Amino acid sequence: MKYEDFQVTSLGKGGVVSPLKHNQRVENLVYKFIDDKERILYDASIENFNKCKDTGEVPVSFEKAGPRENIFFEPAKTKVAIVTCGGLCPGLNNVIRSLVNELYYRYGISRILGIKYGYEGLIPKYNHSVVELTPSMVRGIHLTGGTFLGSSRGDQDVEKMVDTLEIMNINVLFCIGGDGTLRGAHAIHEEIKKRNLKISVAGIPKTIDNDIDLIQKSFGFETAFSIANDIIRNAHNEASGAFNGIALIKLMGRDSGFIAASAALSIQEVNFVLIPEITFDLDGQRGFLHVLRKRLEARHHAVVVVAEGAGQEFFKESENNIDASGNILHKDIGVFLKDKISEEFKKTDFPHSIKYIDPSYIIRSAPANANDSKFCSLLAQNAVHAALAGKTDFVVGFWNNLFTLIPIPMAVAKRKKIDVEGELWWNVLEATGQPISMKNS
Repeated sequence: MKYEDFQVTSLGKGGVVSPLKHNQRVENLVYKFIDDKERILYDASIENFNKCKDTGEVPVSFEKAGPRENIFFEPAKTKVAIVTCGGLCPGLNNVIRSLVNELYYRYGISRILGIKYGYEGLIPKYNHSVVELTPSMVRGIHLTGGTFLGSSRGDQDVEKMVDTLEIMNINVLFCIGGDGTLRGAHAIHEEIKKRNLKISVAGIPKTIDNDIDLIQKSFGFETAFSIANDIIRNAHNEASGAFNGIALIKLMGRDSGFIAASAALSIQEVNFVLIPEITFDLDGQRGFLHVLRKRLEARHHAVVVVAEGAGQEFFKESENNIDASGNILHKDIGVFLKDKISEEFKKTDFPHSIKYIDPSYIIRSAPANANDSKFCSLLAQNAVHAALAGKTDFVVGFWNNLFTLIPIPMAVAKRKKIDVEGELWWNVLEATGQPISMKNS
């Protein structure tokens, strides 16, 4: 990574005094406006500081998010569109509501359109309706889960989507979604640039798995593992209430195990956490089934949390299908493990009782908790500040507990994964007591 990789594209110099400026008086300043030169360090360690000091290298940093004193778009002439894509996630409605309120009340923009059912809503053949969004319309949507605008997966014709933006005279497009949505947003930006249009494309990162790179956390993640906490607590009661009782809970985590790891740490009742980042054996002296049996012989109950993307090496690659967003549809590791545990223990006449729980869709559609709700609002506000200042092809990030702006290509270049030699995974090993490795060699 180089300093130059993190320069956010701008549509031009802001020549309009921000409406936020009019709300200030010299003796009672409301906002500290952000200058484009303000940056947030990627690596804030003293080692990196000394290295850059010695070599003269410019440290990698992110542009700081926040309100600009001068903006690019004139609010009275600005028309905005909002779209939500991909799977459901707690907080989607919070982001929509906060975008509308920030645009309407703080910047005086009243022409705000909601695009129905994801990127499909920008394709004429689907004939999805467009919603004119007002503060009164979105007043209570944050109290429910799901998305007020609807969602969809899958690639759409980029040229046709930009045709629609042109026809509708859209100046700013807010895209709320995960890596697939953000790749789509970047493709829209590229087509806009090709046509030499002045349309800002702003990304707000939505991934319940918390797996977007260069972003400390994404909205919905905290709500997800908080709800999982309650489910694991009840599952523990089920397991401990039976002789050699096993509770097997499958949680979200297609490529990264952050929800499984965080949920386990939050309740301290989990004995095994299986994640995509670490392979394990089923059989043999160090394999999972043998270690699980030793746990049951010692304590007569066990709680196992498995992320949906764990253990995919047990399935043939030819069995994998692709969803509409281009993601590999993983095989059900939860059902697979349940069957393997039952087969192994029945084969050796080892008495046991197993309960399998998959709460994924319940968690995805839940409303955001208080802290996630707050986080959604701040993401939305910072997205509005940046987009109206003329920033484009960016996603709002969060790093070192500060909000940042990141070029979309950098955010989607790779998935964020648990560092299995890092502090988080070490904490999980300490909390569960599971072996560092469940591989035989």
